[in-house]
Amino acid sequence: MRDVVIVGAGHNALVAACYLARAGLDVEVVEGRDVAGGAVSTVERFGGYRMDVGSSAHIMVRHTGIIEDLGLDRCGLTYTDLDPWGFAPFGDTAIAFHVDLDATCQSIAAACGERDAHAYQRFATDWADRNERIFAAFQQPPTARHLGRNLWDLGRITGLGGMELSRQFLSTGDALLDEHFTDERLKTALAWMGAQSGPPAHETATADLVGWNMLMHRRPPGHPVGGSGMLSVALARRLAGYGGALRLGDGARRIAVRDGVVHGVETDSGERIAARTVVAGCHVLTTVDLVGDDPAAGAAWAALADRARRTVRVGNGIGMVVRLGTSELPRYPGAIGGAEWRAMQLIAPDRNFLRAAHGDFSSGVPPRKPAALAMTFSAFDDTIAPVGKHNVTVWGQWHPYELANGEDWDTIREREGDKLIDAVDAVAPGFAASVEHVHVQTPLDLERELGLRRGQVMHVEMALDQMFAWRPMPELAGYRTPVDGLYLTGASTHPGGGVFGASGRSAARVVLADRRPRGLRRLTGRVRRAAARRPGAPGGQRT
Repeated sequence: MRDVVIVGAGHNALVAACYLARAGLDVEVVEGRDVAGGAVSTVERFGGYRMDVGSSAHIMVRHTGIIEDLGLDRCGLTYTDLDPWGFAPFGDTAIAFHVDLDATCQSIAAACGERDAHAYQRFATDWADRNERIFAAFQQPPTARHLGRNLWDLGRITGLGGMELSRQFLSTGDALLDEHFTDERLKTALAWMGAQSGPPAHETATADLVGWNMLMHRRPPGHPVGGSGMLSVALARRLAGYGGALRLGDGARRIAVRDGVVHGVETDSGERIAARTVVAGCHVLTTVDLVGDDPAAGAAWAALADRARRTVRVGNGIGMVVRLGTSELPRYPGAIGGAEWRAMQLIAPDRNFLRAAHGDFSSGVPPRKPAALAMTFSAFDDTIAPVGKHNVTVWGQWHPYELANGEDWDTIREREGDKLIDAVDAVAPGFAASVEHVHVQTPLDLERELGLRRGQVMHVEMALDQMFAWRPMPELAGYRTPVDGLYLTGASTHPGGGVFGASGRSAARVVLADRRPRGLRRLTGRVRRAAARRPGAPGGQRT
């Protein structure tokens, strides 16, 4: 019997597996695909082109301490900074968002004027300070104690009263941008970057989706040499070093439960792996289906599963992507000496363009003119494309999974892929002529290949009411389930989607805490509370 079986080999699941195996538990990960990493994996699409399957830029995981803690640099993981992290072309000019805040302000001043440059300096400092606390809260389970400890003094940091602070966080991203800046180009670039989580900047409570990105002036995002999947390769190597097992090509068909207690996993091949603990790293609704409606799971599970199917909001997809093999990189008239190719290239002319694209999405049709985000990492990583060629990813937001106009994705895939190529060509003339290979991933493809339900790359929508202690629903927010021994991790859980790893580490800590004898758990809690009351301790009394 295994101590732990983990369902799915996404990066959060692998992080959890590593921490549990390091603690001395007998761990096996089961994965239906023949490559580890889920949406954080890299495969060969065309001869010599190593292309990411899902995510490409790693914005958060580098700064959680997970990589250092697990020694992933010794498992073949090497990052290159994305600096500048953002490049927004507008005709003959452009705005470059460097890690260095002063350099960014110089770019803004040249394109938009000194007033907006000074305003950005203040804005970036303020919202980065706020999000330092949110970043800390994201790295722990979303309990009242953890959230309170990290967020309670945001008012002191900002100098704002509680009502004004809450008003700002509940504001739309567009309103926040209008309050601080005058130039539409700057507002467009920030709105488009903020929309990468899914909700558009004109929706309520999207202000911090814009403000969150100010952390990149302190924590540079990165590209793993060899592709996004090198993070998962390194995690798999570390797991093996800790004695854990990784089974590929034989995923979970059923999570076995008896009398409300988990008993293991049955795989697609029919093998039964007995285990005291199961951690589901797949989509939360996939987990619901794997347990099913077996009465043996208990009445509490049955009630929760029914509510989850009705209330967990997956939405109607989020976007699609084309992976391109090209003979050239995009040549922008407002180029900054090649540094733009390190950046996420934010391609949208104005916010009305973004609103029109989202309006089409809301109507259930592909955007007539999609906004695009291009990434050109072969400009500095020669391992992901043949010599003299380039590997270009173009992500397009707001492409509905379910189409309302009678079309189907398998019929229109090339047409919609061409729209994304044309979006880059519109600001980098001649780019379309350089395209030699095209691999299109529609929302339907994302579901088929990666198990991303309805093409939702974040698993569950990243709206405020689906975050923190509400993600994916209050009863499941702490990684535990009503089934004894069954836990959750992955993008469905706090802190959500993106390449983060924090969910995996937090879930592992919860599992380990629950495995301690009850008396030891009580003693640990008393020691922790006593330490917190010491003068000078965080949250303790001060003299």
